[in-house]
Amino acid sequence: MQRFIIFFTFLFVSFNLFAQVPSPAPPQAGTFVFSGATVHVGNGQVIENAILMVENGKFTFVKSKNESAAPKGANYNYVDVTGKHIYPGLIALNSNLGLSEIAAVRATRDFREVGEMNPSIRSIIAYNTDSDVVPTVRSNGVLMAQIVPEGGRISGQSTLVQLDAWNWEDAALATDIGIHVRWPRKSSWNWRQRKSIKNEKYDEQIASIENFLKEAKAFTYNKSPEKANLKFEAMSGLFSGKKKLYIHTNSAKSMKRGVLLAKNQNLTPVIVGGQEAWMIADFLKTNNVAVVLGESQSLPQKAHSDIDQPFKTAAALEKAGVLYALTGEGNWKQRNLPFQAGQAAAFGLGKENALKAVTSNPAKILGVDEQLGTIQEGKDATFIVSEGDVLDMRTSKIIDAYIQGRKVDLDDKQKGLYRKFQGKYSKE
Repeated sequence: MQRFIIFFTFLFVSFNLFAQVPSPAPPQAGTFVFSGATVHVGNGQVIENAILMVENGKFTFVKSKNESAAPKGANYNYVDVTGKHIYPGLIALNSNLGLSEIAAVRATRDFREVGEMNPSIRSIIAYNTDSDVVPTVRSNGVLMAQIVPEGGRISGQSTLVQLDAWNWEDAALATDIGIHVRWPRKSSWNWRQRKSIKNEKYDEQIASIENFLKEAKAFTYNKSPEKANLKFEAMSGLFSGKKKLYIHTNSAKSMKRGVLLAKNQNLTPVIVGGQEAWMIADFLKTNNVAVVLGESQSLPQKAHSDIDQPFKTAAALEKAGVLYALTGEGNWKQRNLPFQAGQAAAFGLGKENALKAVTSNPAKILGVDEQLGTIQEGKDATFIVSEGDVLDMRTSKIIDAYIQGRKVDLDDKQKGLYRKFQGKYSKE
């Protein structure tokens, strides 16, 4: 029986490994002018009846027809998008896209390393551009993702990738931009005993994080260390300001303690998860701390909280002036990212602010807002064209996507299966 299971597991894995994914698009050739669409800039601004000009992978002209006539050129390629909507490409934060293929098959999961302190782990070198999951997410408008490692107390470094590439070198947009810390919990639910178990090592675990940061800081400022230390060297970017410290926690108390620890070391903290961030919004604003909210389609952190609190948290942070972003978490769930934003829009956030939460706000958190996140002249021409509201699952129909001016193939394995069985079961 064991051999039987191993054999069919191998066949299942092999089928996915050798499945074909769409080839990456070639570099943009020529100049394109898109005319007539409603452009949602990504910063709250909406341009009706707009004209976009894309050249060499950049936006070179973004205006309304009421302000200026369409650029003219003998070799320009004109695209009529009248009645359609154009949005910036969505950015998925806190993702393991390309690091995990089939959750139930260990051989296809490559997002976790053994050990407790692993800041030298680089998620980018494990990123699989041939993943079958990536195209299914891309076809829903998610064109970029922050690839994040998991495991241990300090998990490693994350990288921002674009989701249409031949290999991880081509995919990388901003490499090793953050160190991820998994903050310990004071207690956890024990399913066998059906009760909450106190973490007796809580203070010890926090002390280990603090001591590691102090040692890494001392190593960074030691101009002539006795020997190399790869783990401490990986931390050096935190103290120079090139990297941010992403603290994964949902508890309000843990968030405060983590932020204060980071500030004491002159680090730039970002909260990831942040279910109770609405409770300390003023504290986060005062300390200029950004929040990457976890999956909103979940239960609240506390039993006495409003059942719809996860839907309302983004609006509370917006009102308090806190920089925040939404995320679908994991890999395939990122395909629901635009719809989570739409859900937050209905719970007080508003549509344009919800769009910011998956475009310009993530770009700001990652430090790439000069290049990505909005449809503005000089920025990368990474955008999507939809026949309906991209945040509304009832009307969203993405017909085209462009990454740095390259037209991306939006086909995927799920669409192929749909076509296959639609033909089999169609009525004659």
